[in-house]
Amino acid sequence: MRINKVVDLSLVVNAATQTYPGDPEPRFEVHSTIERDGFNLLSVSMGSQTGTHVDAPYHFDETAPTLDQIPLDRFVGRGVIVDARGVGARGRITWEHVAPVAHLLEPGVVVLLHTGWSEHYGTDRYFDNPFLDADACDRMLVLGVRTFGIDAINIDETPDDEHQGEGFSVHHLIAAQAGIIAENLTNLAAINFDEALISLLPIAFEAADGAPVRAVALQLADEG
Repeated sequence: MRINKVVDLSLVVNAATQTYPGDPEPRFEVHSTIERDGFNLLSVSMGSQTGTHVDAPYHFDETAPTLDQIPLDRFVGRGVIVDARGVGARGRITWEHVAPVAHLLEPGVVVLLHTGWSEHYGTDRYFDNPFLDADACDRMLVLGVRTFGIDAINIDETPDDEHQGEGFSVHHLIAAQAGIIAENLTNLAAINFDEALISLLPIAFEAADGAPVRAVALQLADEG
């Protein structure tokens, strides 16, 4: 087995990284320098949901597993891409979008909701993200899916002064099944091959609600 292609699905994290409203802003400070100390070292401060990250069930349920209690195989699996481009600002991703790939849904797959919304990253429009319909989420959970990702800041509608949303219903549905959510993915259009292996392995934070990831899609090929 060899790797033919690696597609980076992750946002760069820096002091300008866009965060969910109210979350801690990332800070990068030089702690040590080669000139002064003989080596370079950064001091980094940020929230657990910064940049491309995964949510553990504990994020929305205090009785649910924390990040370190989730088996690692839940963060890796065959990608199934749901094409939801064109749903627009605060558009609902319904079963109609999922249906063309429903025959591929089974335990162990990673569903990637491709909205194209990552093109608005860094702007106020990014917070008007498309979101997954609760019924569509529930039907995928029934089929055994436990890992979901989206190229937007939130898999639910992001509330603001004009839009109250639906109370993070999809987060709660997935948490109830000890599932995983990846948010702030990007570059999903570059997965132009079948049978992509998706890796969403997080930093090994203890007792955490989530953690940043270096999300990638791998194209594998048999060497024989």
